[in-house]
Amino acid sequence: MSFTEPTPSQSASQPTLSSRISLPEGTLTVGIGLFVAGISAFVFFKIGQQALGQDGFKPIVAMWFIAFSLAPGFFLPIEQEVGRALSHRRALNQGGLPVVRRMVPLAVTMLVILAIVIAIASPYLTEHLFDGYSSVVMCLVLILVSYAPMHLARGICSGSQRFGSYGIIIGADGAARVIGVAVLWALGVDSVGAFALMIALSPLVGVVGVGLFGKLHTDTGPPAPWSEVTPNLGWLLLGSLAAAALVNAGPITVDILGTNAKPEIITQFGNAVIYARLPLFLFQAVQAVLLPRLARFAAHGHLDEFRSALRKLLILVVGVGVIGTAGAFAVGPPVLKLVFDGDIDRRTLTLLALSSALYMVAVAFAQATIALRGHALAGIGWALGFASFVALAAWSSNDLYLRVEIALVGSSIVALASFMLALRSRMLKYS
Repeated sequence: MSFTEPTPSQSASQPTLSSRISLPEGTLTVGIGLFVAGISAFVFFKIGQQALGQDGFKPIVAMWFIAFSLAPGFFLPIEQEVGRALSHRRALNQGGLPVVRRMVPLAVTMLVILAIVIAIASPYLTEHLFDGYSSVVMCLVLILVSYAPMHLARGICSGSQRFGSYGIIIGADGAARVIGVAVLWALGVDSVGAFALMIALSPLVGVVGVGLFGKLHTDTGPPAPWSEVTPNLGWLLLGSLAAAALVNAGPITVDILGTNAKPEIITQFGNAVIYARLPLFLFQAVQAVLLPRLARFAAHGHLDEFRSALRKLLILVVGVGVIGTAGAFAVGPPVLKLVFDGDIDRRTLTLLALSSALYMVAVAFAQATIALRGHALAGIGWALGFASFVALAAWSSNDLYLRVEIALVGSSIVALASFMLALRSRMLKYS
């Protein structure tokens, strides 16, 4: 998200801005929306396994992590660029409708390409990942159809500083999904396709809701050339795809490598990943508030404020990561046993939580690098991280879970190291 730039007079009259970081209007709503999204994922997995069993829920696990690799990977850059362009126009008192109109065909083109690729890959997906359920493949396409307008709507809300609506879109997605599967469970529905469909339809609830209240309205303005909306889209797309693939790669890799594994093995690993990733949702709320300010400080050349804000962010992120990892080690196994009735050992949960913590720190450094116009370096860093994941998963161990755990931790370390070096390079250039 982006925030309105201060006027020169404001910058001059507030030289100690770094000493206090106030929360923008709507931050609470964004935080609540992200909290609902995080908890809803946990609840969705619980209800789904109650209704379908852990073996029957396995195709949903595979679809979930594939979908949340593809949807943010391709459409989050569109959200980011729409938000950036609208915010810039807002500062110039220019309407942003031409920006939205320019980005819609690009999003549709990406969607069509993805649908074609999935159609080509559907025999493999159906047989090897979705346990023969072709309906899950169709729902995977529908998920992308739903998430494309959702990311576009989030970009409009963030660029227009409608942060309340932004939070509603996020929270409504999770809430609608949970309500939908709860109704299916109460009615005794045990169709895998029906549960997959709930994931596909839920993103549209918040988009339609805020749209009906006029929160997606943008005013007409000057034409938007491609150079205005796509200056860094290629590097953002590379980084977003690699980052989304990395954070969701664990269960998919277990499924691919565990050809002879029982379905519940993949489901249980997915449960562990969902649990270990809960701190990521808190981090996203922090990111939504603090990271855009790094871009503002960089744009004004306020490197002291930039360093101070980054330091505060890192302290918070590291603290959340340490607490999450310690919590996974201390209470993770009994919690998962209680909630999902599955045995995941302490090592697996601790390493998954550690990988999430390292990933959060890597994201903070990556965003700081992007704030200093290091889009290419950020994209390359995420690509290196994903490449290292593939290598480590292929050759690190013969133990199915351990090789994926090592790959997740090692790849996050590689990405983090890359971003630290990139940020140092950009800081020297700006000094």
